[in-house]
Amino acid sequence: MSVTGIGGLFFRSRDPEASAAWYREHLGIDAGQEGSDAVWQQEAGMTVFTPFAAESDYFAADQPFMLNLRVTGLDEMLAHFDEAGIEVERRPEWETEYGRFVRIHDPEGLPIELWEMPA
Repeated sequence: MSVTGIGGLFFRSRDPEASAAWYREHLGIDAGQEGSDAVWQQEAGMTVFTPFAAESDYFAADQPFMLNLRVTGLDEMLAHFDEAGIEVERRPEWETEYGRFVRIHDPEGLPIELWEMPA
């Protein structure tokens, strides 16, 4: 059971396409929402870097971003969270071809999405 890296950083933007283009142009980060632009290849794994529309309901409206962490041993982590009294949000639609996703919140209320990639 371990976190293996950042699985994604999702943040609101008034103009997601322009924001993604800025990150691609100025930082060399493959940022975007569709196709190959959605994956930024890093040395230890992949990270999805995607500006979301300001009106998106993918995560709480009062949060400017959501941290996504790649993990292994998700079931063991969930058992740990249950024992520790940490609320875990699970949704059937988060069981996808891209892997399994659940969400927790840190003590400040920051949403954290945990992502276990498929084998």
